[in-house]
Order: sequence, then structure tokens, then C-alpha cells
Amino acid sequence: MAYSPMTARSRDEDHRAATSLELFFDLCFVVAIAQAGARLVHALAEGHPGTGVIGYFFVFFGVWWAWMNFTWFASAYDVDDVPYRIATLVQIAGVLVYAAGVSQAFDENDWTVAVIGYLIMRVALTAQWLRAAAGESGPARATALKYAAGLVICQAAWVALLFAPDDAKRWLFLVVAAAELAVPVIAERGHQTPWHAHHIVERYGLFTIIVLGETIAASTVAVQSAINEHEALGELLPIAGGGLLIVFAAWWIYFAVPMHEHLTSNREAIPWGYGHLLIFASGAAIGAGIEVAVEHSVGKAHISQLSANASVTVPSALFLLMVWLLHSRHFKHGLAQQLTLPLSALAILACTWTGTYAVLFAGLVATATVAIGVTLATRSSADV
Repeated sequence: MAYSPMTARSRDEDHRAATSLELFFDLCFVVAIAQAGARLVHALAEGHPGTGVIGYFFVFFGVWWAWMNFTWFASAYDVDDVPYRIATLVQIAGVLVYAAGVSQAFDENDWTVAVIGYLIMRVALTAQWLRAAAGESGPARATALKYAAGLVICQAAWVALLFAPDDAKRWLFLVVAAAELAVPVIAERGHQTPWHAHHIVERYGLFTIIVLGETIAASTVAVQSAINEHEALGELLPIAGGGLLIVFAAWWIYFAVPMHEHLTSNREAIPWGYGHLLIFASGAAIGAGIEVAVEHSVGKAHISQLSANASVTVPSALFLLMVWLLHSRHFKHGLAQQLTLPLSALAILACTWTGTYAVLFAGLVATATVAIGVTLATRSSADV
């Protein structure tokens, strides 16, 4: 449609699914995620894990929060008319500008280009919330206006951050990030936007596939370049095989439960949605870790074997632990089922000290985790 009044969609809408525009929007984040992962690989391979992880977290926060803002708004107010599509196009342009500024933000703590990208996204999103307010009344209108005001205030803070002293920027970043996280909590107090539980869970699942897909792509390129330059097939096969097992197990475990049944209100949805920052970031970091392990195996990374192993095992363990905390524990019955993922995360961490076969062993642990989970779930269903 050329134009449609922007009114709230029903939370009980049947067969609600992601649109092709939402899928296209997600693909534009691939560039930003790849940029963040590449900078993390460089930092870890050069032996700077502290600055690398901090820089990666800050950059990834921007990627994740931009995606969050669009996704939850679309779940409540997507009318898919021409103005809505144009506003989404503007947000996509902002995402690409942000991605172009990732390397400067990561390496030089220069956020100018990244903030400009955010400014572009925020202009479009603020217009969307004002449009939603125009189509609403009462508490729903007040909520939409609070969102718009919150976006403007936070964006002004990001612009002001550019003029702060360099040594204070990262601390002030945390303050502004906390303000960003507070906007939905404040805006939805008294009235909950009509997001659709099944739609939101699907959208998060699709983004999880994107970050895991980035992991496969990054590790494939790393192995290919290493083989072409060094022909170190014997050293690379265990890393490639173990990495594939980890990623496949991560996919299996994440999608093992019907999460939409748990999201009934903001009380469950906000912690679940915010917690996915660590799921997405760790999922993408697995690929960066595999790249580092590959570089170490062919002598390119200036780090110890233990550090190279940890670059894979730490994000893998974090992914499993966060999936258990946010997803699985709500659907597990009995101590054995509840302990499977936490113990698996500890076992994967223990693989860090197993030398050159650490990634392969971690992959086997992840595979065993899936097998144990399926067996316990089958027995539980049979007992019922």
C-alpha cells in the first residue's frame, strides 16, 4: 500500500512471521558484524585480549542495539506501506555508515563515523515513533512519545560524547549505553507496546543464525587462506572439524525450546531481549576465535597455545551458559536436564588446557551435550 494509518498490530495475530523487508534489514548487519569480528581477530592474534574484548563489546553493543530498536518497533507497528519502507531504507543506510566506522572506533577510539551512522538511523526511527503516536491515543500515544523523546535525548548524548576527552570516552560510553537500555523500561511503564511473542522469537532466531553464519564464513576463509599459504592440512583439520561441531551444536541447542511460550509480558521479555547481547556477541566471537586458532596453527598469531585455545573455548562456553540462562532452564525438568548446559560450558572451558586439539575436543563436548540433551528430553517425554 502507498499509505496506511500506523496503528498497533494485534498481539494475537495468527501466522505472524518475519517479512522480507526485515530479512533484508538483518542482512545489512552482516557487514558490521564482520567488521567487529575482524578487529577482534587482529587484537587477539597480536596478544591484546583486554583491549580487543572491550573494543569488540562496545562496537557490538551498537550493532545489537540498532537491531533491537528496529525489531521491537516493527513487531508492534509494521504497516509495510511506502513511508515505512522508506524509513527502513534510511535506517539501513545508517547501519552501513556505522559499519564503515567500526574500524576507527575499535582501533582509534574515534566514534565520529559510527555516531553519524547512528544519527541517520535515529532520525528515521524517531519519525516512526512520532508517526505511531499520531495514530494512537491515551497511554499508547504517551508510550510512543516517550520512545521518541528517549531516542532524541540519547542521540544528543552520543553526539556530545564525541567532544569528550579520549580517556573518558569509554566510561561515558557505559553511562550513555545504560541510558539507552533504560528508555524501553521507562517508556513502557504503564503501557506495553503490542509486540508479538512468536514474531519476536523468530526474529531473534534469525539473527542468531546470522551470527553463527558469520562464524562459519570467517572460519572457512581463515582455513582456506592458511591452506593456500602453508598447506598445513594436518594442523587445520582438527580446528575446522571442531569449529563446525561447535557451531552446529550451538544452533541445535538454541532452537531446542519453544521460547515464545515463555514471553508473556515485559517482565520476561526485557531481560530475555537484553540478555541476547551476550548470546549474539559470543556467537559471532566463536568465529573470530576459530580464525585466531587457525592463525596460531600456521605461526601467524603472536600468542601462546593456551591463549589461542581460549579464544574459541571462552565464547563457546559463554554462548551455552547464556542460552541455558535465558532459554533452556525454563523448559528443563529435573536436576540432570538443568545441569547439562552449565556443566558442558565448564567442560568446554577445561578443553582450553588440552593443547593443539582443544577446538576438536570442545566440538566433541558440544556434540555430546546435544546427544545427552536429546536423550534426557526423550526420557522425560516418555515418563509423561
